[in-house]
Amino acid sequence: MTENRRKTPPGTFRQDPQTLTSNEPEKVIVPVQTDTKPRMIDSHDLFRGKTEIQIAHDGAIYRMKITRQGKLILNK
Repeated sequence: MTENRRKTPPGTFRQDPQTLTSNEPEKVIVPVQTDTKPRMIDSHDLFRGKTEIQIAHDGAIYRMKITRQGKLILNK
């Protein structure tokens, strides 16, 4: 016996039919991307005249430094 299902467009998520009751319509959730470009922050705004900053990420502290050659180095 073949099951008759609608095809879901790429990038959408269908609710599992087994979790639906007979009275509920099937829900199609389409993710919305509001901005595709990553946020840009000028290094001068981050460092504010200093040569080293600390960044807290996911429970860890990272150090970011500006080298004498003007490059950025990130250390854990």
